[in-house]
Amino acid sequence: MIDRLVAGRRQPATTQLGPGDDAAVVGCADGRVVVSTDMLVEGRHFRLDWSAPEQVGRKAIAQNAADIEAMGARPTAFVVGFGAPSDTPAADAAALADGMWAEAERLGAGVVGGDLVQADRWVVSVTVLGELAGRAPVLRSGARPGTTLAVAGDLGRSAAGLRLLSDGAGGFPELEQRHLVPEPPYGQGAVAAGAGAQAMTDVSDGLIADLGHLADASQVTLDVSTAALAPDHRVLASAAAAVGADPWSWVLGGGEDHALVAAFPDGVPAGWRAIGHVLPGPARVLVDGVVWDGQAGWQSFDPGAPLR
Repeated sequence: MIDRLVAGRRQPATTQLGPGDDAAVVGCADGRVVVSTDMLVEGRHFRLDWSAPEQVGRKAIAQNAADIEAMGARPTAFVVGFGAPSDTPAADAAALADGMWAEAERLGAGVVGGDLVQADRWVVSVTVLGELAGRAPVLRSGARPGTTLAVAGDLGRSAAGLRLLSDGAGGFPELEQRHLVPEPPYGQGAVAAGAGAQAMTDVSDGLIADLGHLADASQVTLDVSTAALAPDHRVLASAAAAVGADPWSWVLGGGEDHALVAAFPDGVPAGWRAIGHVLPGPARVLVDGVVWDGQAGWQSFDPGAPLR
């Protein structure tokens, strides 16, 4: 099965030794490696009656790549652990790998190794490596008062797609697709770092929730403008009306879009849009100057949480 999954794959130049030995060897010209890991569990993060195996593979790569982008780095290599029941068709495992490779190749990266195990449901665990190209990493802790808060990518699409799929509403296939396969703004992490971003994170749990992490780390107040987020609201308004939802709950509290949000001291680079300001502490997130009283985002260990 492993031979089938790795046969014919083309590795990028950074992969000095790919699958086939006890470990892979990945080049690192910078001398530092940025590392992150994440998991997808069937029934918690995806459903196979909604997602094709290829879509699960693409999603697994995309969400991990976004964490590397949020450090101002470029993803170079992925290591994948896959658990599944013993009666899983080999074609499904191959389709999962095809999706992973398709997404990795968009980044100029490769899948360099991993593991297969038997499990009672699908579990996909991905570790990603990245390089900084000589730059300092962009942390969550560097935001300073007087700077501009900006976002690259879209907000609320994945949460909208999840609600539409859950309700069986139909009529908005592009939003459903954005839940099944997120579209991080690849390359914009390095753009932000080059433009002097003071702090950055990706929107995985929800804009308010993830800005809360940044505010805590930097000990600042972040004030988000709904006027600046109006384009996202407009895109989602019709779908929200169809299922009786508030589009602001998706824009501000919906996760898994994997947009990037950063604080810039000297203007916002191309590919980014200003959405608010960094103010002196205390550490908190405001919306139009007041505390948001709606859903802030995903809680991993909330027993009542729906499918991600």
